[in-house]
Amino acid sequence: MGAEVVVETSPNENALKYTVVGKQVIDKGHKTYGNAGEAAECEVAKNLFGLEGVVSVFLMADFVTVTKTAEAKWDGIRDAAKGIISEAYG
Repeated sequence: MGAEVVVETSPNENALKYTVVGKQVIDKGHKTYGNAGEAAECEVAKNLFGLEGVVSVFLMADFVTVTKTAEAKWDGIRDAAKGIISEAYG
């Protein structure tokens, strides 16, 4: 069973914040990945880059922020990203 994930908008219309309820996403600090190659060490970020249109993944404390291209539609990313994050921390 996956972790509970709450999706919130951000001031950037091309980014969504995925809060993982009751779980730490990263032990300390933060991490930003700009492509799948940079994310090789982080399974959840690497999997998020598998979604068409994802251009950045940011991890901090109890949340993950996913940023897409301006051209990509959230319809194809929002729920898939939520599922990837839920499974990773479940």
